[in-house]
Amino acid sequence: QVQLVESGGGLVQPGESLTLSCAVSETLHLVHSYAWFRRAPGKQRELVASITPTFITNVADAVRGRVRISRDNFWNTVLLQMDNLKPEDTGVYYCNINGQGYEYWGQGTQVTVSS
Repeated sequence: QVQLVESGGGLVQPGESLTLSCAVSETLHLVHSYAWFRRAPGKQRELVASITPTFITNVADAVRGRVRISRDNFWNTVLLQMDNLKPEDTGVYYCNINGQGYEYWGQGTQVTVSS
Protein backbone atom coordinates (compact mmCIF):
# COMPACT_ATOMS: atom_id res chain seq x y z
CA GLN A 1 0.00 0.00 0.00
CA VAL A 2 1.28 3.46 -0.96
CA GLN A 3 -0.13 6.82 0.10
CA LEU A 4 1.19 10.31 -0.63
CA VAL A 5 -0.40 13.27 1.16
CA GLU A 6 0.51 16.86 0.27
CA SER A 7 -0.12 19.82 2.54
CA GLY A 8 0.84 23.47 2.93
CA GLY A 9 -0.80 25.02 -0.12
CA GLY A 10 -2.77 28.24 0.04
CA LEU A 11 -3.09 31.84 -1.07
CA VAL A 12 -0.07 34.13 -0.81
CA GLN A 13 0.92 37.52 -2.20
CA PRO A 14 3.78 38.00 -4.67
CA GLY A 15 7.16 38.03 -2.93
CA GLU A 16 6.02 35.91 -0.01
CA SER A 17 7.13 32.37 0.89
CA LEU A 18 5.42 29.03 1.24
CA THR A 19 6.52 25.52 2.22
CA LEU A 20 4.81 22.39 0.93
CA SER A 21 5.05 19.01 2.65
CA CYS A 22 4.61 15.48 1.39
CA ALA A 23 4.14 12.56 3.77
CA VAL A 24 4.67 9.11 2.26
CA SER A 25 3.33 5.88 3.73
CA GLU A 26 4.47 2.75 1.93
CA THR A 27 5.36 -0.89 2.47
CA LEU A 28 7.36 -1.41 -0.70
CA HIS A 29 10.68 -1.47 1.13
CA LEU A 30 12.35 -0.05 -1.96
CA VAL A 31 14.69 2.85 -2.59
CA HIS A 32 13.01 5.69 -4.49
CA SER A 33 13.39 9.32 -5.51
CA TYR A 34 11.06 12.16 -4.56
CA ALA A 35 9.85 14.91 -6.85
CA TRP A 36 7.47 17.85 -6.95
CA PHE A 37 5.55 18.65 -10.12
CA ARG A 38 3.06 21.40 -10.84
CA ARG A 39 0.34 22.17 -13.37
CA ALA A 40 -0.37 25.84 -14.03
CA PRO A 41 -3.68 26.93 -15.58
CA GLY A 42 -3.66 26.18 -19.30
CA LYS A 43 -0.24 24.49 -19.19
CA GLN A 44 1.14 20.97 -19.03
CA ARG A 45 2.46 19.44 -15.86
CA GLU A 46 6.13 20.26 -15.29
CA LEU A 47 8.87 19.20 -12.93
CA VAL A 48 9.67 21.67 -10.14
CA ALA A 49 12.37 19.82 -8.19
CA SER A 50 13.56 16.32 -7.38
CA ILE A 51 15.84 14.58 -4.92
CA THR A 52 17.50 11.18 -5.29
CA PRO A 53 18.12 8.42 -2.72
CA THR A 54 21.65 9.83 -2.39
CA PHE A 55 20.23 13.31 -1.71
CA ILE A 56 21.24 14.77 -5.07
CA THR A 57 18.83 17.59 -5.96
CA ASN A 58 17.63 19.05 -9.24
CA VAL A 59 15.64 22.27 -9.59
CA ALA A 60 13.86 23.53 -12.70
CA ASP A 61 15.20 26.66 -14.38
CA ALA A 62 11.94 28.54 -13.82
CA VAL A 63 12.30 28.35 -10.04
CA ARG A 64 16.05 28.02 -9.55
CA GLY A 65 17.27 30.25 -6.74
CA ARG A 66 13.80 30.47 -5.22
CA VAL A 67 13.07 26.80 -4.43
CA ARG A 68 14.73 24.21 -2.23
CA ILE A 69 13.79 20.55 -1.92
CA SER A 70 14.79 18.42 1.05
CA ARG A 71 13.88 15.04 2.52
CA ASP A 72 13.94 13.01 5.70
CA ASN A 73 14.75 9.47 4.64
CA PHE A 74 13.83 7.87 7.95
CA TRP A 75 10.36 9.45 8.18
CA ASN A 76 9.72 9.40 4.42
CA THR A 77 8.84 13.07 4.11
CA VAL A 78 9.85 15.72 1.60
CA LEU A 79 9.61 19.51 1.74
CA LEU A 80 9.44 22.10 -1.00
CA GLN A 81 10.48 25.51 0.29
CA MET A 82 9.48 28.34 -2.05
CA ASP A 83 10.57 31.95 -1.70
CA ASN A 84 9.83 35.15 -3.62
CA LEU A 85 6.74 33.63 -5.16
CA LYS A 86 5.40 35.01 -8.42
CA PRO A 87 1.95 34.88 -10.02
CA GLU A 88 3.28 32.41 -12.59
CA ASP A 89 3.99 29.97 -9.75
CA THR A 90 0.24 29.51 -9.35
CA GLY A 91 -0.94 25.96 -9.93
CA VAL A 92 -1.62 22.57 -8.42
CA TYR A 93 1.50 21.00 -6.92
CA TYR A 94 1.87 17.22 -6.89
CA CYS A 95 4.17 14.99 -4.87
CA ASN A 96 5.72 12.03 -6.67
CA ILE A 97 7.87 9.05 -5.80
CA ASN A 98 9.56 6.89 -8.37
CA GLY A 99 11.95 3.98 -8.48
CA GLN A 100 12.73 0.94 -10.55
CA GLY A 101 9.45 -0.21 -12.07
CA TYR A 102 7.01 1.96 -10.10
CA GLU A 103 5.68 5.50 -9.74
CA TYR A 104 3.03 7.02 -7.44
CA TRP A 105 1.34 10.42 -7.16
CA GLY A 106 -0.47 12.43 -4.52
CA GLN A 107 -3.76 14.24 -5.06
CA GLY A 108 -2.16 17.67 -5.25
CA THR A 109 -2.35 20.91 -3.30
CA GLN A 110 -3.36 24.30 -4.69
CA VAL A 111 -0.93 27.23 -4.60
CA THR A 112 -2.26 30.63 -5.60
CA VAL A 113 -0.02 33.69 -5.84
CA SER A 114 -2.04 36.87 -6.23
CA SER A 115 -2.37 40.40 -4.93
